[in-house]
Amino acid sequence: MPFLQKEQLFTKKWFISYSFILVGTFLVSAGYVYFITPYKIVPGGIYGISIVLHHLFGTPVGLTALLFNIPLTIIGTRVLGPRFGTKTVVGFVLTSVFVDVLSYFSKFEPLVESDPLLSSVFGGALVGAGVGMIFKSKATSGGSDVIAMIIARYTRLPLGQLMMAVDSLIVLVGFVAFGDWRIPLYSWITIFVMGKTIDTVLSGVNYEKTIFIVSDKHQEIRDKIINDLNRGGTFLQGEGMFNGQEKKVIFTVVNRRELAMLEEFINKIDPKAFLTIMDAHEILGQGFKSLHDKLED
Repeated sequence: MPFLQKEQLFTKKWFISYSFILVGTFLVSAGYVYFITPYKIVPGGIYGISIVLHHLFGTPVGLTALLFNIPLTIIGTRVLGPRFGTKTVVGFVLTSVFVDVLSYFSKFEPLVESDPLLSSVFGGALVGAGVGMIFKSKATSGGSDVIAMIIARYTRLPLGQLMMAVDSLIVLVGFVAFGDWRIPLYSWITIFVMGKTIDTVLSGVNYEKTIFIVSDKHQEIRDKIINDLNRGGTFLQGEGMFNGQEKKVIFTVVNRRELAMLEEFINKIDPKAFLTIMDAHEILGQGFKSLHDKLED
């Protein structure tokens, strides 16, 4: 079955997608060239392998990654179907070009001298921001992700765990190659920061909280939410486990300031109320960003 969505050329959406790819690949390349590669940090993926080979044999990082990505993409297309479209190919080609062009001028001199820890953090943030922008364009980063997808197809193991396993194995290759125990530690810091930054780019920075409230004063709390906080919500029908008594459960979303006001109000009218409060990583729908607007980004 087809996985790719065809995009009309030279439309607004097309220009936005390729702008994300252009800026994203440049950020990824800057992170690798100025922060990660100079300190032999191995952040998993194809570029982790390319960085190891560069320091061992002097091979160009970008070109080496490209030589890995091309056959991986061909194999992935044959095994997994047409998941890897033009935008993915443009993405990894641009990244390779930017990496080698930037490295030609910088000679892999670190932007932050004698501070691999700071470089691992900011390098991870730059690469994560770039990869997040590539993902927003509906492209993928290719590379070792393809290996994990192929293994997942034949083993039925969870894809997320396989991706972590592949990247961790590449990190350990860096440890064996360089014989420095600090390298995997810095590398895992970089991978962690990359993951958090990608999530932030894709979901945005949200200050909203999701709340479930169980209280006999549900009507008063409902009035507070609607009239004072100017928020909406939903009544869910619940049943107490111990006594089987029917309960009204309020489900709503507020920001952190409104949460403090709501907690104070609930404490006054029903100190025994039960609240569950969770971070809302992404909220779509009436009163927030619509699903349509997200898909159009």
